[in-house]
Amino acid sequence: MRLKISESFRDKLNEQVNFIAKDKPSVARKFKSEIIKRIREIPQMPFKNRKSIFFERRDIRDLIYRGYIIVYKINDKEKTIEVFGFTKYEDNPFK
Repeated sequence: MRLKISESFRDKLNEQVNFIAKDKPSVARKFKSEIIKRIREIPQMPFKNRKSIFFERRDIRDLIYRGYIIVYKINDKEKTIEVFGFTKYEDNPFK
């Protein structure tokens, strides 16, 4: 399966990394690289993570990393996984 990363996901991740980097740049770099590593592992077992708490669909999943929720959609027909959500402590981030 091929990974697709949405622009909104990139923007939110970079925003969080920049916020962390204000105090601890090395921690911010490690945080980002670990998230990217976890995302790259998704195609091996796309249904490993829980069904999304934001959507009532089997093909949308939540990867949890240090309290952050990375939301992705599995498209079996196109053999793609689209990573589109990044949130923490937001009640309704997709409305």
